Amino acid sequence: MLLTRPTRPHPALRFLRRPKAALLASAVTVCLVAAGAPAEPLGVGDRIFPELGNPGYDVAAYDLAFTYPGSNDRPLKAVTTIDARLTSSLNRINLDFAHGTVESVEVDGRRAAFTSAGEDLVVTPDHALPLGSVTRITVRHTSDPRPADDEDGGWVRTTDGLAMANQADAAHLVFPCNDHPSDKAMFTFHVTAPNGYTAVANGLPTGVVKAGGSGGSTTWNYRSRHPMATELAQVSIGHSAVIRRTGPHGLPLRDVVPAADKKELEPWLAKTPDQIGWMESKIGPYPFETYGVLMAQASTGFELETQTLSLFEKDIFTEPAYPKWYIESVMVHELSHQWFGDSVSPRTWSDVWLNEGHATWYEALYAEEKADRPLEDRMKAAYGASDRWRAAGGPPARPKPPAPGQKIGIFRPNIYDGAALVLFALRQEIGRDAFERLEKVWVQENRDTSVGTADFVRLASAIGGRDLTGFFRDWLYGEKTPPMPGHPDWKQVPAPASAGSAKKS
Repeated sequence: MLLTRPTRPHPALRFLRRPKAALLASAVTVCLVAAGAPAEPLGVGDRIFPELGNPGYDVAAYDLAFTYPGSNDRPLKAVTTIDARLTSSLNRINLDFAHGTVESVEVDGRRAAFTSAGEDLVVTPDHALPLGSVTRITVRHTSDPRPADDEDGGWVRTTDGLAMANQADAAHLVFPCNDHPSDKAMFTFHVTAPNGYTAVANGLPTGVVKAGGSGGSTTWNYRSRHPMATELAQVSIGHSAVIRRTGPHGLPLRDVVPAADKKELEPWLAKTPDQIGWMESKIGPYPFETYGVLMAQASTGFELETQTLSLFEKDIFTEPAYPKWYIESVMVHELSHQWFGDSVSPRTWSDVWLNEGHATWYEALYAEEKADRPLEDRMKAAYGASDRWRAAGGPPARPKPPAPGQKIGIFRPNIYDGAALVLFALRQEIGRDAFERLEKVWVQENRDTSVGTADFVRLASAIGGRDLTGFFRDWLYGEKTPPMPGHPDWKQVPAPASAGSAKKS
């Protein structure tokens, strides 16, 4: 059953929020429309996804309630409740939502009119919403796990249920939201499923409620303790085992695996505490309240850093073709995203190199220290391919937009190894000590926020002791790769006769 929402404001509303980027402020005025004007899709001006996100408000909290029908090819019943502060006076509120049926909308407890425009749900309350006010929007809708036409992401159907893969902008295929990483918020989840299923979501459990009667069901409740971008939301529903252990400093860990594979997968799961300890030795304390690995029996083609519960294909751990060192380094890649990408989120999708470049950096560093796979060898190979990557997908901080309906198309080699190459060049430029200090300060000062490339350049310049604007301009935005500091012999290498594509993670 769906749980009734409390009427008191969500605790997140007590916290002051960091102002949005200038791109949000510049877009706010387009939302100040007359009540009779046609509804239209809006956006916050993201260069890659211009209609992603919505201006005029700042979400403080989401409360998501899903009822799973016991089959992953039928829509879930859902209620999404959004608490938000108005950053502009609004007659209408645009939410991103594109793959479900809306049954009703309430604004501050009163029925509101609604319609669709592009991939937006456009809500017209019966009263204007003044600047600075706090509002609650409640949408009763369905959430369809069947693939959307010409869209990738959202619900992932597993052999026994569902999981989420919302990156880059697919959360709005699951629930109404402000689907942009610049607007992070607190999350609460209520997931109801037939008895025999287990539901797990981001954050910590807050209680389990069993319903009586024939065909009984169980409602699983979770809440995050840190703000989260919509693309990082995770809900897993399946015949799952939840394995609990303790990580460094008493950190509660919980992994979610197919129940039948629990014993086979345990040796991999047992590696997480030491991996967290290794990451903490490099960049400081783990930033969240819990962590775990979700091993889904599904074919996605990628792994994903959903906050506090990273999504993996189960087969990566059972496929004998993958060497042990590679699997462990991929685990560290997703773990490092908890700092880079989750705790410190990108302000725009052009800043995604900060996520993937850092995750690739620590993946490669882990492989160097634990499996004798030299980081410098990997960076030299990346340097040889860098000009080709820039031509195909754009430079690291100015990726080319993806093909329509292929949002994960922005995840090209140049924001993985190409962006890690920028970090290697930076370490060469400012020295190892300054670089390692920069990494620690970056995640500590920007915890729980959304920041951009310019912020990283400013901090690197301050810690490096000189203006690095020109250095970063060439490495992040140049059509050609600059000479590598300390390695004038490194050269570009012609493309091999056959080249595969990178796997997103």
